Amino acid sequence: MSDLISADRQTEDAPPLLPTGSVLVGLLSFAMMDVVMKRLSIDLGAYNALLWRVLAALVLVSVLYFAGRPKMPGPAARKVHVRRGLIMVLMSYLFFWGLARVPLAEAIALSFIAPIIALYLAAVFLGETIHRKVVYASALGFSGVLVIAWGRASGEYDQHALLGIASILASAVLYAANLVIQRQQALLAGAIEISFVQNLVMGACFLLLAPFFAVLPDHASLPYIGAGAVLSVISALFIAWGYRRAEAKYLINLEYSAFVWAAIFGWLFFREPITWTTVAGALLIVAGCYLATRRDRKLAHIETTAV
Repeated sequence: MSDLISADRQTEDAPPLLPTGSVLVGLLSFAMMDVVMKRLSIDLGAYNALLWRVLAALVLVSVLYFAGRPKMPGPAARKVHVRRGLIMVLMSYLFFWGLARVPLAEAIALSFIAPIIALYLAAVFLGETIHRKVVYASALGFSGVLVIAWGRASGEYDQHALLGIASILASAVLYAANLVIQRQQALLAGAIEISFVQNLVMGACFLLLAPFFAVLPDHASLPYIGAGAVLSVISALFIAWGYRRAEAKYLINLEYSAFVWAAIFGWLFFREPITWTTVAGALLIVAGCYLATRRDRKLAHIETTAV
């Protein structure tokens, strides 16, 4: 009898194959989008890279959204959509501005600090309790950030790279706020509606600044803009599909595979070396995130929505 119970528990705890594969495909697509956006941010600047990618993604997702003959979102959903969209405008700009100045692997490793920050924001805005393990997790996570920053500053001093690190960390704080709001949004709307409204709000905000900062992309940039738009939609849909069909406890740690893809793609496309400080810092941050969440059986999904 005990053997049967043990077998049942092992079956219950086994990660579902199809949702796991779907989330991994989504994360791979997201990492590929980061490569495209890094190239565009270097060539066009972060603002124009985001402006044209968001507008292209809006066209694509609009086809999917209106094909389903959607109903108008309710007042509660509209409020959450707009709030999260406004946060993502600044969050995405800061991230891609920083990404143009630091290696992909470093940027992704630094962004992993967001889940720990989200726990503190959840305590402030949602009244959740901060346990002692969260304090220890924070120490680990921020130690990892300091290791990465120290590695960058102790080599060839590059002020632009340090500003890039600061920009990515500021983006991580906003991403943490995004995670808190996302818990509400997931209960109010489906993945296609969320993607549509997100791109709509972001596109409208970026267009407000277009008279001052927008430039028309050249022909060489058009394939990158199209690829970034397609990859952002694919990433969002595959991740949403997986998380609808399996509990977050099975899938949450897959998020850290993004570091592996970032390291590989950074070397392949930009010849960015992987330093020991980046690896050590990433391990400390991931350890902190694991410590902070390992006993939570009902984790909210840290969704890597395309930004």
